[in-house]
Amino acid sequence: MDAAKIERTVEDLGFEIVTLERGGGRSRPLLRLRIDLPDSKPGHSSVSVEDCAAVSRALRERFEADGGAEQDWVLEVSSPGVERPLTKVTDYDRFSGETIRVRGYRPLAGRAKELEGTLLGLSEAEAETIALQIDDERIEIPLRAIAGARLVYSWGSKRAPPGRRET
Repeated sequence: MDAAKIERTVEDLGFEIVTLERGGGRSRPLLRLRIDLPDSKPGHSSVSVEDCAAVSRALRERFEADGGAEQDWVLEVSSPGVERPLTKVTDYDRFSGETIRVRGYRPLAGRAKELEGTLLGLSEAEAETIALQIDDERIEIPLRAIAGARLVYSWGSKRAPPGRRET
């Protein structure tokens, strides 16, 4: 099954794909998805175990309908977790104001390969560039220089992980 069909199946259920990985071997292929709700808030993924099971069932039905049932697929569907990866350009505006960790292919902005700061969103001055606030300095990083980025969850913050209360 191609990625577009997988994405349509997931979107039809009201979710978005955060990451999609293929792996495994020819006789036992692996498909690993992280899903989220399009309006989720940082640190509070509303994706439940039941949601993951529903997406898994829908994908299995789609595999069977497309004739892929003869393979013994390993299918893993999960939430993105509290330190959600930023995988789409729109994520950089969606999570503006949040603390993120950015990993580069090389040192970023003349500093280090990994930086942490407050995401200011996509730069208005430079296309395909994000703005990040580190201490009192605003830096800009081209998207093409970013190997990976994710939200940083502050375990000591007032936000409690889902299912937990502050003490």
